[in-house]
Amino acid sequence: MKRLLLLLFGAFVFIQSNAQEQKKWQGKFEQLDYLLPTPNEYRSGSGAPGPKYWQQKADYTIDAEIDEPANQLNGKETITYYNNSPETLTFLWLQLDQNVNKKEGEDFGSAFGNLRDTLTGLTMQYLVRPVEFKAGYTINSVTDKTGKPLPVTINGTMMRIDLSTPIKSGENFSFNVAWSYAITDRSMFILSREGYEHFPEDNNNVYLIAHWFPRMCQYDDFEGWQNKQFQRLGEFALEFGNYKVNLTVPADHIVAGTGSLTNAKEVLSATEADRFEKAKSSFDKPMIIVTEDEVRSKEKTKSTAKKTWRFQADNVRDVAYASSRKFIWDVQAVKLPTNTLLAMSFYPKEGLPTWTEESTKAVKNAVEVYSKNTFDYPYPVAISVNTSNIGMEFPMISFNGGRPRNGKMSDGAKAGMIGTIVHEVGHNYFPMIVSSDERQWMWMDEGLNTFLQTRTEMERYPQFHHTQPKDIVPYMKGDKNTMRPVMTTSDNERLMAFGSNFYQKPTVALTILRETIMGHELFDRAFKEYANRWKYKHPRPADLFRTLEDVSAVDLDWFWRGWFYGTENVDLELNDVKWYKTNTQVADPEKKNVTVQPGDLATKKDSKMNDFTNGPLPLTVINTPDANYGQFLSRLDDNAVRKNLENKNLYQLKFKNNGGLISPIVIEWTYKDGTKEIEKIPAEVWRLNEQEVTRVFVKYKEVVSIVVDPNAETADIDTRNNSFPKKQEVNKFDQLKKGN
Repeated sequence: MKRLLLLLFGAFVFIQSNAQEQKKWQGKFEQLDYLLPTPNEYRSGSGAPGPKYWQQKADYTIDAEIDEPANQLNGKETITYYNNSPETLTFLWLQLDQNVNKKEGEDFGSAFGNLRDTLTGLTMQYLVRPVEFKAGYTINSVTDKTGKPLPVTINGTMMRIDLSTPIKSGENFSFNVAWSYAITDRSMFILSREGYEHFPEDNNNVYLIAHWFPRMCQYDDFEGWQNKQFQRLGEFALEFGNYKVNLTVPADHIVAGTGSLTNAKEVLSATEADRFEKAKSSFDKPMIIVTEDEVRSKEKTKSTAKKTWRFQADNVRDVAYASSRKFIWDVQAVKLPTNTLLAMSFYPKEGLPTWTEESTKAVKNAVEVYSKNTFDYPYPVAISVNTSNIGMEFPMISFNGGRPRNGKMSDGAKAGMIGTIVHEVGHNYFPMIVSSDERQWMWMDEGLNTFLQTRTEMERYPQFHHTQPKDIVPYMKGDKNTMRPVMTTSDNERLMAFGSNFYQKPTVALTILRETIMGHELFDRAFKEYANRWKYKHPRPADLFRTLEDVSAVDLDWFWRGWFYGTENVDLELNDVKWYKTNTQVADPEKKNVTVQPGDLATKKDSKMNDFTNGPLPLTVINTPDANYGQFLSRLDDNAVRKNLENKNLYQLKFKNNGGLISPIVIEWTYKDGTKEIEKIPAEVWRLNEQEVTRVFVKYKEVVSIVVDPNAETADIDTRNNSFPKKQEVNKFDQLKKGN
């Protein structure tokens, strides 16, 4: 028994130590199962919605008016909320986004750091707001459909409505809200997504009416109520529904907005209405609906009369509008395989001539390329509105910065403007239709959208710089003590790292996934499947991860773990290279008095190659002893092995993973005859040892040099150790002496 116990103890120690060792060097290839939610009847293990997937719905009828002299919006709405969940609800949560503009907001001034000896007035206004102004909602009433007041509790940017009668599963509930708020001057806020932009020269405003009505928070199977406070950076989780919006504005205003304009003949002049009708069949170029001359005339004489613009928008998660007498308006029809839409642009004369030349063209390019890579754009309009210092998206409409100075714009500024338009229009797909939770997982809309923006620009604007893996290198080299994973909620990321972590890093990751790991065919099919599975639904990160694996048969858990859950970087080192050729002399270990020939591997195996000038190391392939076959009676033809290796070159390469992030290995071989070859080794090569790996290659031709990641496609942060022969560092002092 003692012997048995000792044996068992020894085995246990061996197993434990071996398990610990495996844990140390196989952790990056562990499955993500424990990090992802358990599949259930709502969300399947394949990444698709489950058979009992459900989501809530909210329909709105809204009447609102812009009081131009007071810069105030007054509104009332009726919301019909549909409880499609299996649960009974005793209260509802609504978002009051305008309250973020109040001075007492929990994030007020937090993005601007400390006092210094010198600060601009605008920075001081951002920091402590010495010049006060009205901001936030006034909730005038909340009543049920009979007019009876409902009890409410307001907590920052959230409002809870307590229900006297719970809403059971399958039931709906209608209620009314009346409110008003002061429309804020956008120049008073950093990260301002709504408000008005004032033009002192002609004393007019462009109004951006967004985040403007009390709207339902999302309630889902994963979290229940998504009622995290709005802090500007983290955007929205919203329910789909149908909207009827009646917006009253000064009679000389033009309104751009979410949905179809249902009373064009009432709000447009006869000339404008006729142009608008003709534009619906203008597929070759945009048609001007409101001209520069007409705008200049309206700017001089402000109308005191009013008109009500009526919009209908179905199956959207939000609505937004822009209103001004300063708007020039152009329209072009765009035909997709399953839908025809109107691409539109609205811009002040200050946007001329660039906006007339480029904006609607960019809208068209965006919807065409995104449609090809996901699903056809389903809505009737796609709109770009020009205003300053912004890029912000809403269903069917986006607010975009970029404006010429005195009619002129540099190539770089124009590229930035076009890129902004493509990006914000692209957000119609992510998250306006594939409706992820932006407040928790901003990368799911910003990263995926920037990836498709890059694809659009590569196809339609090849002259632009496009996001490439090497662009993320400076960020990936950064301080790991302050760096956060991509899987971080948006409000918890540092402002300076926001773009790198939520926009650029996921874009680079998806680019590497498509170009280097999966290939175009597998990736494109899987990505399109994800978009179609989750359009008009609410996906979570696990749904994306699982879908891409489900459709491609590629195990990507190591990839998600490294790029999305970690902060390590790619830094591969080509640590050692050996070149061999086989000897023609055969050594047979079963014959006595036969030794391996001089100059064999045994005498040179420890030599370190710095280049190939000394020629190859000899390698002897000996006959296989019978004992190596065990009980097998058949034998490999050792002579055939030798013959097939005769006159060929064997190269043994050792790679080290200095950065920690698992990566495929891309090798460029340059041969003696001047030709080159690219060879890709899958990331799975690191499975048995995540720190270093050795690989042998057989080549017909002699190699003169080897480069790892020659086209900078893996975001390797240090390419100085990627070459053989190693590049010699130039001594700057010696270089200066030679120069003299």
